[in-house]
Amino acid sequence: MQAIIIFLLLSIPFSCVLAIEPLTVVINEIAWMGTEKSYSDEWLELYNNSSVALTLEGWQLISGDGSPEINLEGEIPAGGFFLLEKTDDETLPDITADLIYKGVLHNEGEYLKLFGNGGNIIDEIDCSSGWFAGDNPFKKTMERKNPLLSGSRSSNWQTSQNPGGTPKAKNSQVPTQPSEEIPKEAGPISPPTSTETPPSEPESKVYPSNIFISEILPSPEGADAENEWIELFNGNSFEVALAGWQIRDTIGATETYTIPEGTKIGSNGFLVLLRPETKITLQNSGDGLELLNPGGEIIHQANYPKAPLGQSFNRSSTGWTWSETLTPGETNVVAEPEISKSEPSVSGDLIEKGDGEALAKISEGLPKSSSSLVIFFIALSIAVSSAIIVLFLKKRTATEEQL
Repeated sequence: MQAIIIFLLLSIPFSCVLAIEPLTVVINEIAWMGTEKSYSDEWLELYNNSSVALTLEGWQLISGDGSPEINLEGEIPAGGFFLLEKTDDETLPDITADLIYKGVLHNEGEYLKLFGNGGNIIDEIDCSSGWFAGDNPFKKTMERKNPLLSGSRSSNWQTSQNPGGTPKAKNSQVPTQPSEEIPKEAGPISPPTSTETPPSEPESKVYPSNIFISEILPSPEGADAENEWIELFNGNSFEVALAGWQIRDTIGATETYTIPEGTKIGSNGFLVLLRPETKITLQNSGDGLELLNPGGEIIHQANYPKAPLGQSFNRSSTGWTWSETLTPGETNVVAEPEISKSEPSVSGDLIEKGDGEALAKISEGLPKSSSSLVIFFIALSIAVSSAIIVLFLKKRTATEEQL
């Protein structure tokens, strides 16, 4: 009987919320100027950086001024595109839209944020002072150069090579300027008379990867100015010198901290940086951090939503999550998927602990959506009915034994 109950409960598709790493999906192309047919035919394109298809249920794409505010749905394929067309599917008649939205992209610029189903920021583009690229008269779109780099870097955007851009296709390969030719009147260049070997070009320095932002405490129980901290983790099997590396925040009064000479992080070790040292203010309402190597390359990013008091934002194998257990300088302690917060589930050990405790556990994992409520009450009905049957069988067995 218990095996049947467990099977029935586990077969119910409870909803769950999984944290997605920043830049897993990015805003890849924006036709803020419309098309040659109409300036109001605006569209946006998302790109999936990962090797797996992702469902966009519960995701949002929101502008800083509230228009557009798009509730996403559907699926974006691995390494594929997701096209959003304004008002109807006639914006790009030859290409089928994945989603129709309402709202206006102002020609003066927008601050766009892409949120995952856990409320965390997956990508953002701060063009509130003006679009980084695109051409209005010729209707050339604004295209992202590298989907693995921050969308708020103006240098990571370009104007499409052709009018209309590249909807649901790889962005333009804008040709680089050829090197200047030697004017003909300058005459031929004589070979060098020296027999010395010309000095070779210095090789560009290669910096190690696998350095991550591991844990962030934005809203400590004490004073923020004294108790906020950022933790880095070295995922390499060797020590790394971090002199010249930088950390910067991306929201509010931004600050860039350069790690001083002599700073090292051990093999599979941690480095905790306090706010009095970095001067970086971690916004309680949500913020982002970027880790850069001395070459200016962004190695890792972390974006967090509104911070709960006394909890740190932890990187784990399944993404980012909040934790009441603070572990500065130590391995992150992330509890099993918290039933009450994100991943309601029912397992066999709940039945073994007693019907009352099992129902309490299920109640703690109650999702908020109406569809999940229906699923919950189905599971609750099964559990109650099963408990009654078990009690009846026990009572009947006891009566037979007395007879």
